[in-house]
Amino acid sequence: MVVGDLKTTDGVKSLDAYLADRSYVDGFQPTQADVCVFETLGKPPSADTPHALRWYNHIKSYGADSKKFPGEKKPPAAFAGAVTNGSAPSGDKKADDDDDVDLFGSDDEEDAEAEKIREERLKAYAEKKAKKPALIAKSSIVLDVKPWDDETDMKEMENKVRSITMDGLVWGASKLVPVGYGINKLQIMCVVEDEKVSVDLLVEEIQNFEDHVQSVDIAAFNKI
Repeated sequence: MVVGDLKTTDGVKSLDAYLADRSYVDGFQPTQADVCVFETLGKPPSADTPHALRWYNHIKSYGADSKKFPGEKKPPAAFAGAVTNGSAPSGDKKADDDDDVDLFGSDDEEDAEAEKIREERLKAYAEKKAKKPALIAKSSIVLDVKPWDDETDMKEMENKVRSITMDGLVWGASKLVPVGYGINKLQIMCVVEDEKVSVDLLVEEIQNFEDHVQSVDIAAFNKI
């Protein structure tokens, strides 16, 4: 049978009838003849022509690989009057111009490129996040260390307090604060890493110096 002008409804119907018992327009594998007819058709056939639509979607699925189809980019004899606007042999200027236009796979290529860029950005973000040091939660604490009486050696008491060492504990400034009747308390600051230092344990360690320390109070507690 002869296929009519593919730019007309009747021509598309004749293509549908032609493909009713064929997978490709010429032979048993996709060739440049399929590309030629595909480009001439220009848009998907309607559902009223299921064989043509099936063939169109199949050729389109090859994307840019359609350039690798074998054969010469010209229609078979049955399409002699059907293929226009680019059906001339490969030596024709119009055909050469059409060869410069990639009607296949442009969306697929763009999608692949976008996906590649997305993956590269995700990888760079993951690497940057992995290199970023984890935030260490810390607290600043001011302790009031009270002696038994005015005869307590406050300098010695401070030395004993500072002798306490723990991973994540850093002692800071200190001062003596009058509490009355000639008695001073030691007010001392420290910074602790929350995951490493138990404040209750620290207070208990200070109170173990029973000869000097009567009690320990937390005067201030602030997260850093």
